[in-house]
Amino acid sequence: MVAVGLFTTFVLLLAIRVPITAAIGVAVAGALIASGFAGNLWIVPMKVLEAASNSSLLAIPFFVLAGNLMNAVGMTERIFNFASALVGHFRAGLAQVNVLASVMLAGGTGAAVADIAGLGAVEIKAMRERGYKPAFAAAITTVSAIVAPFIPPSVPLVVYSFLANVSVARMFLAGIVPAFLIAGALMVFNRFLATRQDFPREPRASLGEIWRHALTGAAALMAPAIIMVGILTGTTTASEAGVLACAYILLLGCLFRTLTWEALVRATTETMLITSMIMIIIGFANSMGWLLAIEQVPQSLAATIPNLVDSAFFFLLVTMLGMLIIGCFIDGVTIKLLLVPILLPLVDSYGIDRVHFGIVLQMSIILGIATPPLGIGLYIVSRIAGVPVEDVVRSVIPYFLPLTIVLVLLAAFPQISLWLPHLFMGPQ
Repeated sequence: MVAVGLFTTFVLLLAIRVPITAAIGVAVAGALIASGFAGNLWIVPMKVLEAASNSSLLAIPFFVLAGNLMNAVGMTERIFNFASALVGHFRAGLAQVNVLASVMLAGGTGAAVADIAGLGAVEIKAMRERGYKPAFAAAITTVSAIVAPFIPPSVPLVVYSFLANVSVARMFLAGIVPAFLIAGALMVFNRFLATRQDFPREPRASLGEIWRHALTGAAALMAPAIIMVGILTGTTTASEAGVLACAYILLLGCLFRTLTWEALVRATTETMLITSMIMIIIGFANSMGWLLAIEQVPQSLAATIPNLVDSAFFFLLVTMLGMLIIGCFIDGVTIKLLLVPILLPLVDSYGIDRVHFGIVLQMSIILGIATPPLGIGLYIVSRIAGVPVEDVVRSVIPYFLPLTIVLVLLAAFPQISLWLPHLFMGPQ
């Protein structure tokens, strides 16, 4: 009953637009009082500090800073030009550029919203100038950003690694093949749309132009390479690799003479705001997890649900459907913090690899940024493109076909996620 009251209070507070951090804190405090712990409300701030001081989460601010610095030193436009030189001459040229540029920029931001905010203005402006409908340009910008959380460095995967007690390196490796599968599915679908609509093509770039754009574009792509090499070789921890990546991006800014004090201050300020929000949510969610553990909610579910759902794949399908619905209303980090501790005993009871489950969970949740009524990506890109959200939604809906196919494939074939981790680090 305490768990029901806890989640009911949380949902009601969200419904009346209470900030999510306050909603979690108030719900936990109310549940503590209801369960007879009124004299122990000091547990809430203690659990908040306990979670926020966890050393495994130290990588988050550096990964966020790396993404903000990428935008600050002007790497986004260089990456877009590099992608355009490579695939701009394909059918649906700039739509394909949009997807490839998102893959490239994801290695710097590792977050879908940052990808939309960073590349969105550049991509939509270029597509509108070439005759693409603004709503379509906004739609492909939104769905292409879905690839971002799967490419290192990824803040969502770091959060899941912390919650599921799995290696950050394994999660980073597990996200790479799904990322390219998502990008490939979107590009194939773009090609299909190009046979039904008259999308313009870009002129084929010369080898000299490709080389010129590659020099600056590839330089930006070294940041995620530094992180992965440092972590996989054991030379650095995830946090140290994030520091090195930030230093490298600052060096690029100096070399290209694009780094200004104003941009540096803006990137640092945004990093502090984003990191503080994430850490507060993690802290309050830690206190909620503690209360649920005291009430033995995960153990009760682990004992009950296997009697109702008799296969691991069906459990994944049910989880995916639930996450798709919840992801329409709540951001991904919060969903993980609230539900991963509850779901992990079930994951283990079905014999599902935690790394595989993390990728399926992430794919299910990230689709929420493009799903009405509250998909945050829809509202960000609508504002950037200057078109109504309803028009963006109509253009986004067809893309759920390839994305849903990818989601089902990830759930049905664990090898898609586990191949690279097993190749480089061996089976767990």
